[in-house]
Amino acid sequence: MYPSSTVTDAQWSVLSGLLPPPGNTRGRGGRPETHDRRRILDAIFYLVRGGLAWRALPAEFPPWQSVYGWFVRWRRDGTWQLIHDMLRDRVRVAQGRNPLPTAAVIDSQSVKGADTVARSSRGYDAGKRINGRKRHIAVDTGGLLLMVLVTIAGVQDRDGAHRLLALTREKVSTIRHCWADGGYTGRLVTWAGEVLKMLVEVVKRSDTDKGFVVLHRRWVVERTFGWLLGYRRCVRDYERRPDHHETIVYIAMIMLMSRRLARITGTS
Repeated sequence: MYPSSTVTDAQWSVLSGLLPPPGNTRGRGGRPETHDRRRILDAIFYLVRGGLAWRALPAEFPPWQSVYGWFVRWRRDGTWQLIHDMLRDRVRVAQGRNPLPTAAVIDSQSVKGADTVARSSRGYDAGKRINGRKRHIAVDTGGLLLMVLVTIAGVQDRDGAHRLLALTREKVSTIRHCWADGGYTGRLVTWAGEVLKMLVEVVKRSDTDKGFVVLHRRWVVERTFGWLLGYRRCVRDYERRPDHHETIVYIAMIMLMSRRLARITGTS
């Protein structure tokens, strides 16, 4: 067993009802599923937590080809994002909050690309001196993920934020206010107000501040990046496709939120 990633009974009680029913139970025919879905989740969670390659999954799990197949299938049909969004709503309700957030915080983080990342989908972030990809994220005021967008590292924050905010607003129409750092000043603020009817408030660090300073609202998204770096598959980008890395980020948050819900509900 692998305690850092194993789906506990409490987590499984949270997650099992969110998975789509097997195809052969919906009048579509087909064979019964060969592998237990809990073991499939176990294997995927173990990979995301440990950062290993698909082919390196221990023999105790189902064959890596089957595990990878489920990962891709649930990415294509939107299952991972649906599970993530339902868990986020449940966490917010458990915290006594409205499931639909009205405010967001955005930021970006460049991560080095492994040798599995093709040249065509990677770039160079001159400011951070990182060759790889950049993940742009929007979170609620508690740090829970609303949207992630992965681009080449060379994309400017403001350019990535245009698409990020549009996708966030499309998925969560209640967002009206957004906080960002000084890198997002300029035309993005005007565009968001005119097109999305969203107020983008830039929180700048004072020129007189020295050392580490906790900045209003901005610390929330930095903490989310810290959460993600607790999952080794998110420390570097190993994915051949940017949308696969986006899915890995969602899975990391699914692991985090399902554990949190298990603690809140007090199940064991």
